[in-house]
Amino acid sequence: MDNGAENYRRFLEGDEKGLEAVITEYKDGLILFINSYVANLDTAEELAEDTFVRLFMKKPKNRGGASFKTWLYTIGRNIAVDYLRKIKRRKEEPLEAHYGLADEENLEREYIRQEQKIALHKAMNKLKPDYRNLLWLTYFEGMSNKETAEITGKKVHAVEMALTRARAALKEELEKEGFVYEIE
Repeated sequence: MDNGAENYRRFLEGDEKGLEAVITEYKDGLILFINSYVANLDTAEELAEDTFVRLFMKKPKNRGGASFKTWLYTIGRNIAVDYLRKIKRRKEEPLEAHYGLADEENLEREYIRQEQKIALHKAMNKLKPDYRNLLWLTYFEGMSNKETAEITGKKVHAVEMALTRARAALKEELEKEGFVYEIE
């Protein structure tokens, strides 16, 4: 049993500190994952809060089969999809607005790294939402193809094939932006 599942079990048994531990551990990653659907950090934060409120109010049970993180992200995904159905259109916010300034001593190196991150996020935002979500779960959240399949409601083979296409599409977008691959 992973730490998140253990903390949630404590909460279900009446220890509210268990839910606090779950929120502390998963909040940031969940917000960033939901942001890959709604493309607005403020909205993603609200939807992540809604996810935790659902845990608090309804106390759903993880019926097994998936890791706690996969189960939690699936709930967050469902909330995000419901939100998108309600608004029928997505509001885009440039990712550059969310990046701060680097420390002065490493300014140049940090600037280049930030520019690369911005280029990556811009390129990912140009991808189909399905590709963007698969890449996010796999590479930024470190989830396996099986976990990604469970969250997205796809078969593992479909995830693998879509990831191949998503990587090719991302490479194409990055090359359009002038990003040069350095193979070591």
